[in-house]
Amino acid sequence: MDLKDIDLNLLVVFQRLITERRVSAAAASLGLTQPAVSNALKRLRLLLDDELFIRTARGMEPTPYAAQLAEPIAYALNAIHSSLNQRSTFDPATSTRKFTISMTDLGEIDLMPRLMDRLATEAPFVTLSTVRNTLDHLAHAMEAGQVDVAVGLVPQLKTGFFQRRLFLQRYVCMFRAGHEVDGRKLTAKRFFDASHVVVVSQGTGHARMDEIIESKGTRRVLLTVPHFVAVGHILSTTDMLATVPERYALRSAGPFGLKHVPHPLPLPTVGINLFWHAKFHRDPANQWLRNIVFESFVG
Repeated sequence: MDLKDIDLNLLVVFQRLITERRVSAAAASLGLTQPAVSNALKRLRLLLDDELFIRTARGMEPTPYAAQLAEPIAYALNAIHSSLNQRSTFDPATSTRKFTISMTDLGEIDLMPRLMDRLATEAPFVTLSTVRNTLDHLAHAMEAGQVDVAVGLVPQLKTGFFQRRLFLQRYVCMFRAGHEVDGRKLTAKRFFDASHVVVVSQGTGHARMDEIIESKGTRRVLLTVPHFVAVGHILSTTDMLATVPERYALRSAGPFGLKHVPHPLPLPTVGINLFWHAKFHRDPANQWLRNIVFESFVG
C-alpha cells in the first residue's frame, strides 16, 4: 500500500477508537458525528482489508491486526503533531551561534562598532563574520543559510527576499583641512579641475554614483582603490578629493582632520536596505539579528 492512498484523518479516527473503544465517544472527542466516524472506519476496513474493530458488549474491541498497528500509528501521529507545533527559540544571552552578514567595508565602518557593543551586553557568546555583498552567488548563499542577512544597495536580491529600509544615503565631497577648496564654494568646475582618489566598487550603489559623475565631466583621477578603508589616510596627506557617502564622511572627518561639503553635482540619494531570504523570515535567530542591525543603524 502506498502512503498516498491513506487519508491522515482516517488514522486519527483509528487512534481515537483504540483509546475510546466506542464510536460515540470517539466522535465526541474528535468533534465529529457518529456517522462520520463510522464512515471513516468503513473506509479504513476497505483500505487495510481487515475488520479492525469488533463490536462486543465491552465496546469496540481491536482485532489482532489493529492491535499490532496501534503503537506505530500512535507514535507516528504524535511525531507529526510535535513537528507541526514545534517552534524554534533563540536566546541571545546563551547562544553560541555564528552569524554571517554581507556588507561593504563602509557598512563595517558604520555598523560594526555599535553592533559589537550590543553583542557584548546582549549576546556575549555570539560571533559575527562579514562577506562582501558583491558576490555573484550571494542570493544562493542566503537561500542556503550560509549568509544570514545583507546590508546595502543589492539590486540582485529580488524574488524570494524581504527587505527593510535602514536609511537614505547622500554623497558629499571630502578633502583635508587646508585644501585649496577649503572655505571656498565647491563648484562643478573646481571639482573637475581638482585631482581625485576614486573607490572602485562594482555592483554597489557607489559604482552608480561614479557613472553619473563620469556622465557630467572627466575627473583627474590620480588614484583608484578597491575599498574605503584607506581613503581617510590618503586624503589627510594629499591634495585629492573624494566622493564619499555622508555617513562615512561624518565618521572620518575628526580622526583624519578632514572636511566635507555638499557635492557640487546633483547626485541622487541611495536607499540602504537590510535583506533576508524568505526561508528565514520567521526564524527567531534571524529575526533577532535583523532587529539589532536595524536598531544599530537607526539608533
